[in-house]
Amino acid sequence: MPVAAPNGPMLIFDGDCSFCTTSAMWIEHRLPSGARVEPWQRLDLDAFGLTEADVTTAAYWVDERGRTYRGHRSIGKALMAAGGGWKPVGALVLIPPFSWLAALLYVVVAKNRHRLPGGTPACKLG
Repeated sequence: MPVAAPNGPMLIFDGDCSFCTTSAMWIEHRLPSGARVEPWQRLDLDAFGLTEADVTTAAYWVDERGRTYRGHRSIGKALMAAGGGWKPVGALVLIPPFSWLAALLYVVVAKNRHRLPGGTPACKLG
């Protein structure tokens, strides 16, 4: 049964991709209780205003108000939510000029996720 909009923050990732799943589980262990990490395949995407095309090409962070953040911004928000030493790292991901580099890095990783550790042919984008 699909999960509707969250009561707390949530990271949405591609559960068919081993690299994405491994990365999502890494952050899940660092997030505070109340924050969730869910593969898009278990969600009602309409409840988040997302499409399958959205979530198969990038991760999304959904905040408590239902606002969505795509790609590198989702990673920055997740790192900030993890707190501790990850909070300033996440903040850097969100502010220029670091955000420009983070955006580029995110695209490179996303396009090559099938080649990265834990990646499989199922991870390859379209």
